[in-house]
Amino acid sequence: MKNSMLRRRIITEMKKMISHSCAEKKFEEKFEHLHIAIVKKHFNAADAQFDYHRRRVEMEIVMNDEAYDPKTINVSLPTLHANFWFRNLCDFLNSCIDSDPKSLGFYVSLLKSYHKKDDFVLSA
Repeated sequence: MKNSMLRRRIITEMKKMISHSCAEKKFEEKFEHLHIAIVKKHFNAADAQFDYHRRRVEMEIVMNDEAYDPKTINVSLPTLHANFWFRNLCDFLNSCIDSDPKSLGFYVSLLKSYHKKDDFVLSA
């Protein structure tokens, strides 16, 4: 019971932070980094770039995780170039929020880092 409440709270706080980051018409660099981190985590992308004016996100999605070796320099990973169009940035980012334990740990670290940088207050 307590675990599901914590999971729900983490997801709720992430969605609040996404809404806060999408409220501005001109996106700050710190929020662009947040958006990129969310998209890279969800799509397992090696690189991602947003074009807010055209409502597009371009990324290099890693096709095979087995080719990645953290002990060596990864010069050529099998990737797929993707160029997505989104109608609403906030809805798109919210759809990228996953509830598996690994993702929840990642979101907690994002929330902590933005809490320190931005004085983004977590609700009790």
